[in-house]
Amino acid sequence: MRPRVLAFYLPQFYPTETNNKYWGKGFTEWTNVCKARPLFKGHYQPHIPADLGFYDLRLKETRIAQAEMAKEYGIEGFCYYHYWFGNDRRELERPFQEVLESGEPDFPFMLCWANESWHKKFWNKDGVFSKNLIIEQQYNGIDEYTKHFYSLLPAFKDSRYLKAYNKPMFMIYKPLDFPDVDKFIKLWKELAKNNGLDGLYFIGQSTDYDNDGKVIFNKGFDAVNTVRLDDIHKKRNYILRAFYKLYRNIFNIPLCYNYSIVKNYFITEIEKKENIIPTIIPNFDHTPRSGKNGYVYINSTPKLFGESVKDAIEAIKEKPQDKQIIFIKSWNEWGEGNYLEPDLSCGNKYLLEIKKLIVNC
Repeated sequence: MRPRVLAFYLPQFYPTETNNKYWGKGFTEWTNVCKARPLFKGHYQPHIPADLGFYDLRLKETRIAQAEMAKEYGIEGFCYYHYWFGNDRRELERPFQEVLESGEPDFPFMLCWANESWHKKFWNKDGVFSKNLIIEQQYNGIDEYTKHFYSLLPAFKDSRYLKAYNKPMFMIYKPLDFPDVDKFIKLWKELAKNNGLDGLYFIGQSTDYDNDGKVIFNKGFDAVNTVRLDDIHKKRNYILRAFYKLYRNIFNIPLCYNYSIVKNYFITEIEKKENIIPTIIPNFDHTPRSGKNGYVYINSTPKLFGESVKDAIEAIKEKPQDKQIIFIKSWNEWGEGNYLEPDLSCGNKYLLEIKKLIVNC
């Protein structure tokens, strides 16, 4: 049996009323992607899509093409970001809802609740950051948690929904920002069994396992998904971090790290533990959204990414099959330079690394 490779999926590629109101009519993630420009010598911007083009996720043909491509290269399923802010306020729900209701594409999926307030963010010329609240993430108690569950029950019962131990997997993006997440988990597991499911398999995401991983398990989660996006920066001492910040401000460039070094932080001994799910990252460049105040991996290549895939396979190979899971961040986060979909620079070469290493396992 081969490892289970799941890719996070961003649905921010079609216009919505909220985005029109706060960012301008017709805004999608492509707006940020297209306005990006190189900020230093050798900086690859803008990132231009190849095979799938500047797509619109309202089109079923786009969603089918994405799924067919992912399947061809060894991706088992998509982990769609799910936005529920409380008081029945949802955002960016249309693509997944149409996938669910139409039955197309016939490709496995799961959900990650992106439980985070939405803000309009600003940086001034000195790099000082501020933000204005657009939608507040709220947690309004048992009645709303119940309503939230039943809104997703058709998805949990769908034959395409990804499972571990025959339980639908459900991820929470910021588990410790949710004050009574333990009560929420207990309720949802009970509701799942009352509605003919074997339960739910809860995954909490962590960017700092050493500090909060055990806390997440104590809240009732079944697994922790580690995302070591900026471990290299966090693990540098205070003097080095201050030096990097000063260097960035003096030369007016974003914070940069070489991918050949960064990738060595994605997989640690912790990721070998049975209930820890690793994340590997093909690239990262936040500058389309935040300019010089962004964070950039430089010199990423398909070959180096392939080494990350190998490391992840090695880390999970002794686990039970249901727990041999690898998340990839991401399938299509183009505004963060963080995607597997083909672009004009490398084509499908990142996907080929997965196919070579996963399909042939």
